[in-house]
Amino acid sequence: MRLVLVGPPGAGKGTQAEFIAAHLAVPKISTGDIFRANVSQGTPLGVEAKRYMDAGQLVPDEVTINMVRDRLAEPDAGDGFLLDGFPRTVPQASALDKLLADLGTALDLVMELVVDDDEVIRRLSGRRTCRGCGKIWHVEFDPTSKDNICDRCGSELFQRDDDKADTIGNRLVEYAEKTAPLVDFFGAQGKLVGIDATGPVEDVTVRAIDALRSYGG
Repeated sequence: MRLVLVGPPGAGKGTQAEFIAAHLAVPKISTGDIFRANVSQGTPLGVEAKRYMDAGQLVPDEVTINMVRDRLAEPDAGDGFLLDGFPRTVPQASALDKLLADLGTALDLVMELVVDDDEVIRRLSGRRTCRGCGKIWHVEFDPTSKDNICDRCGSELFQRDDDKADTIGNRLVEYAEKTAPLVDFFGAQGKLVGIDATGPVEDVTVRAIDALRSYGG
């Protein structure tokens, strides 16, 4: 199965992507992993991407899409894949459709993790990161035994700028403007299924896998 996972920040895409990809026995492919691999290996695309990143600029769609093309052409993606974090915009989605057509295939399904803004803010604003070992805790869902002290290494916890309420609000606005239109784009193709992403991680995974089974996955 060829699957794309979409949803707002804090919807749990990374966590669910791991479980769903394992269930389908396909590689989980994220743009972050692709970028890191190309940059660390010094590929021509990686060198080009790093030039933009070092200048504090967004990497152009063309570079990102060519990286995705190379990754999807690798043998392990021949029988299917799960894309996490791509496409992020309708132009990227159109480019993905063309890319897959060039490879002689097409997407089977786009799964949207549905969660409201209040829940996103609750999830992300409660995260605390350890300055020592980097482990992420949560004041409500995964608290430490002592306030602001890591149970693993004893270092101080802090709230990342990305996890502050005003920053989360900005990220949600950007998602609504740039990424949410993908729902209509893929819905018009008849490839969209929405999953309630609230509640325990295990419950969300069960809903996702049940939905996949109804589509033959």
